[in-house]
Amino acid sequence: MSAWQEVITPGRFDGQTVIVTGAGSGIGRATALRVAREGGRVIASDLSRERLEELVAENPDLGLVPVAGDISTEDAVQAVVGAAGGRVDGLANVAGIMDHFHGLHELPDEIWERVMAVNVTSVVRLSRAVLPIMLEAGYGSIVNVSSEAGLRGSAAGAAYTASKHAVNGLTKSAAVMYGRKGIRVNAVAPGGTITHIEAPMDSELAKETIAPLFGVVLPPAAQADELAASITFLLSRDATNINGVVLASDNGWNAI
Repeated sequence: MSAWQEVITPGRFDGQTVIVTGAGSGIGRATALRVAREGGRVIASDLSRERLEELVAENPDLGLVPVAGDISTEDAVQAVVGAAGGRVDGLANVAGIMDHFHGLHELPDEIWERVMAVNVTSVVRLSRAVLPIMLEAGYGSIVNVSSEAGLRGSAAGAAYTASKHAVNGLTKSAAVMYGRKGIRVNAVAPGGTITHIEAPMDSELAKETIAPLFGVVLPPAAQADELAASITFLLSRDATNINGVVLASDNGWNAI
């Protein structure tokens, strides 16, 4: 079977402004580039100013607007929305961090709080900030990045698993609340993906219980560009009739 090749759809995001978090690397970077290459103006958000500067320097002809900051804070959210200039057609909540595969009995407060802040609170705050803009326009598309850990209990530790289940719940609630207002809210649930995200397994309990499950035959890891293809489809008007979906984009892991 030949390797997958990205195929750009020219003009799919012409005239649109799309916010992408986690745009400095991995799935977020691939999503920001895909939207920009298809004509969109991208507000590229990331914690790392250096990675954003590199992204823009390597792609000077694309409509990339870098905004560095911790997206779990209200100040960073306001900076991102301010850079959008009053128009937000799409929001891709991609930024996320892993836990250390801790079981609940050994989960430190600092890991729980940081994972929930980045993976859940940032989604809440940024979505809350752009929804009034979308409501006024009568159109908008939000795509949240969930995970296989949002579909099962054997893919990560307690904090990450809980955070991605929360993302799924937020997605479905918002889809119901705003669907009749012209706003679609969906999620993509990746499986193994080649990115820069750190996923150390520090827990002995996880090594005993979860690690052997990874020995079961699982699909190969995806490239970040493949996840960007799923995310940009849901962001675009091509997904006009899709709302409230948690799309497993995982090479079939969810079926095993």
